[in-house]
Amino acid sequence: MKPIKKPEPTESARQKIIAAARLLFTKNAYTAVKTRDIAKEAGINLALLNYYFGSKEKLFEIVMTENIGHFFKDVTLLLNDERTTFFRKIELLVDFYITRLTDNPDLPLFVLIQARNSAKNLPNKVHRLGSSFFLKQYRDEMKAGRAVKMDETHLMLNLLGLSIFPFSARAMAKKIRSIDDKEFNKLMQERRKLVPIWMKAMLEIKK
Repeated sequence: MKPIKKPEPTESARQKIIAAARLLFTKNAYTAVKTRDIAKEAGINLALLNYYFGSKEKLFEIVMTENIGHFFKDVTLLLNDERTTFFRKIELLVDFYITRLTDNPDLPLFVLIQARNSAKNLPNKVHRLGSSFFLKQYRDEMKAGRAVKMDETHLMLNLLGLSIFPFSARAMAKKIRSIDDKEFNKLMQERRKLVPIWMKAMLEIKK
């Protein structure tokens, strides 16, 4: 006898399940979301969700991989926008990072895990960030004597570290400071204004 082939979910059912998982993973921590919650949100039977997707982990991977793709697509557009100046672009990037990660706080750790396991798991857009118009603008600022000279890797790591790392360390920060999600998000909103100031102080040459 031929093995019974597992039927593929209809596109409608698949999208409902993924949309429900995206909503719940965005609003809650990964550990707080149960498969029964996703099934209820999608309006389907729990057994059907498990039959089609197998586990919460698989759904989380699908949602986060999708979010990574959208995230880096939007970052690329910001970096390569020729209408904004170098320092203004830093403000826009920080605003973008903090806004997106407030909505998707588990994304940074997911990206780090993917990168650790295999860089091939990251979208192709990640590899193109190193040749962005943003870095060309930085070289122009250095040549014009308006920005401190440093390795471009330090520039990107400083920007990413100041904007993104706090979300990776969110659980630790909350425990150390005895704060809840609301208080942590308030700190991130303050950081939205502070990080561009810190970056400018590091980069700008005082006349």
